[in-house]
Amino acid sequence: MPQPIYMLTPDEKLSHYNIISAIGAGGMGEVYLAEDTRLDRKVAIKVLPADFAKDEDRLRRFEQEAKATSALNHPNILTVYDIGEHDGCPFIVSELLEGEELRLRLDEGPIPLRKAVDYAQQIVSGLSAAHEKGIVHRDLKPENLFITKDDRVKILDFGLAKLREQDANIHGSEDATRKAMTDPGVVMGTAGYMSPEQVRGHSADHRSDIFSFGLILYEMLSGKRAFHGDSVVEMMHSILKDDVPDLDDGPKVPPALDKLMRRCIEKKPEHRFHSAHDLGFALEALSGASTTSQPKLSTVENLALSTSPSVYAPARLRFWKIAALAAMLAVAAVGVGAFILGKRAGITPPPSYQRLTFNRGTIWNARFAPDGQSVVYSARWNGDPLDIFTARAGKTESRPLKLDNTDVLAISVSNEMAVLRNRLYL
Repeated sequence: MPQPIYMLTPDEKLSHYNIISAIGAGGMGEVYLAEDTRLDRKVAIKVLPADFAKDEDRLRRFEQEAKATSALNHPNILTVYDIGEHDGCPFIVSELLEGEELRLRLDEGPIPLRKAVDYAQQIVSGLSAAHEKGIVHRDLKPENLFITKDDRVKILDFGLAKLREQDANIHGSEDATRKAMTDPGVVMGTAGYMSPEQVRGHSADHRSDIFSFGLILYEMLSGKRAFHGDSVVEMMHSILKDDVPDLDDGPKVPPALDKLMRRCIEKKPEHRFHSAHDLGFALEALSGASTTSQPKLSTVENLALSTSPSVYAPARLRFWKIAALAAMLAVAAVGVGAFILGKRAGITPPPSYQRLTFNRGTIWNARFAPDGQSVVYSARWNGDPLDIFTARAGKTESRPLKLDNTDVLAISVSNEMAVLRNRLYL
């Protein structure tokens, strides 16, 4: 295969950037390692060659990438420092990343469960930031996800991004959506990671990114692509008509995580998570803490999930009773200590209460999560089946885990949760 002939050579200047070497080339331009002589730092520069710049579609996508990425400032999205033009060729200056594409990791097989969930949380965090700015990626795939040497995920290539007008009074309305870069009926995206609406050439909103994320999560858990086909047409047909294979053949995946993944890849957008924020909240609830604390995801055994009425064996149940009693004693000790200190200072601290929900129904059990900021509780709201919900301190919004007829029993300091399935109501 012939090597690409690069437009720029070492020591060539672009404004105050000194070219060091070529990094790679693709359909959207050439990428170079360069030195920012003003700030004395290494950067990456993507240059659109003159021949490409004459192509209106390529030029528009290049400009779109610069606008979309520069509008975002998030640790899980590539940072753009500068844009410019050199001899009629536009260029983008961004942070220099060291590591590898997610695709290279996936080529080695499935990613360990805890690491896959960590990556998933980071991807969703970046997507949520983009969606809040009205930016839909529309080409999310492992090749556009970069894993740095310190295991931080970076979302790349917003060349197909769709920008929306922000309207404080209209959230998620199609009326607030500008005409996309492409006309209706034109298929945009990468075969194998497109949403059904993209395959059909329909307008794609933030829920399309959630579908693509679900396919990536499936691949991280299984080590296999979700949809296959001998041709692009067959692959697109599979996206429209087929369900992804079960995860039984790969590493053991908790049913709750499998259910979350499958909700992301529902064929109809309205059946998916309504937002990346909701999806991130569900992932955080599954792992028991934020991504920064590298949470331990509970296994099927730890969750004690089953299809028939069941509880823990007596020995394990005694462990949870002892853990719960120890936790209550610790809370009581803290409370007594605070009261005594308050009395000595002449102050009796009054109890404080925080409303967690405005729903009507019955709460069965509630536990504090180890982070001290989350509450996990089981309740029957508005006549619905018993489910487990999570809420954050200072917020009145509760999120369901979508585990019908499930009651929370206890949460350990290692973020493992004991639950009871199919409780019998007497």
